[in-house]
Amino acid sequence: MHAYESLTPDVIQSALVALGLDMDGRLSTLSSYENRVYLAMLEGGGGVVAKFYRPGRWSQEQIQEEHEFSLELMDAEIPVVAPLKFKGATVHSTKSLGIQCEVDFLFSVSPNKGGRAPELDDVEVIEWLGRYLARIHNIGAQREFLYRETVDIQTLGLEPRKLLISLNCIPDQFKDKWISACENALEKVDQAMKYPYKRIRLHGDCHPGNILWTPADITGGGPHFVDLDDSRMGPSVQDLWMLQSGNEKERTFQLSVLMEGYTSIREFDVRELTLIEPLRTLRLIHYSSWLAKRADDPTFAINFPWFWSADYWQTQIDTLNEQIEAMDKPSLMI
Repeated sequence: MHAYESLTPDVIQSALVALGLDMDGRLSTLSSYENRVYLAMLEGGGGVVAKFYRPGRWSQEQIQEEHEFSLELMDAEIPVVAPLKFKGATVHSTKSLGIQCEVDFLFSVSPNKGGRAPELDDVEVIEWLGRYLARIHNIGAQREFLYRETVDIQTLGLEPRKLLISLNCIPDQFKDKWISACENALEKVDQAMKYPYKRIRLHGDCHPGNILWTPADITGGGPHFVDLDDSRMGPSVQDLWMLQSGNEKERTFQLSVLMEGYTSIREFDVRELTLIEPLRTLRLIHYSSWLAKRADDPTFAINFPWFWSADYWQTQIDTLNEQIEAMDKPSLMI
């Protein structure tokens, strides 16, 4: 039995009521595979977002650090969606609240914020995001995480590679080719990351889906950064490169506008631009291992039926080889 099968509506409702929330009984599942996230409606109107963390992924100390970072950002008037405090805490345990459940879930409750993904073909929007990311990084540079992970080749490359091989999830006809491509790619990543870049606290997973945008003519309009679940120590560029899309010319333009906004608030070490393709490579490898570790999740077959397919692994090999070529090219210039 998977842990999430014990997370029933009764458990969710009971946990929220134990915090003192007046629920009206309505729960809606929100899009999230890593954790389980619900919109819970309150008596008298409105609602909150309850996040039940995947058991065993993060420790309570790691989750607490994420929350403290979010609250620091909110205190600095940076628009992030931070968890709410109940009984003086942001991290709660079903067991400590006396909830009857086979698994002790850690969970948090946040305000419900609306919005849509930002338009990354809009110059004003991109520049605005650059300014806010610089402000996030100014706070992130003030101290270090003690418990959360780091953006490095060991955590995001070597360990995932070892795991994928040990789990035998790569079809036999692709295994040798994938291992060879992965080893060659990681050699280039290692070379690129040897320079002692400054590491700060980051959002960590700053793609458009983790930014809620509301029109600027609405009070409080603009971006709201959400889901710091992958927050970690790393180079500043980790929070910038995922906001680019399209061909090389389009990505270069987007990066230049993003950096125009960013550098109006905070200095940027341009040598970090050489990390964009290595970081993209690490994300590619890490994603496959992330999927492999979650194959026992009851919704895995529904969400990721292609993971075991020949097409998926051939695409991974082709993409790794493309990344090897990309890492040999000069980095994007701004």
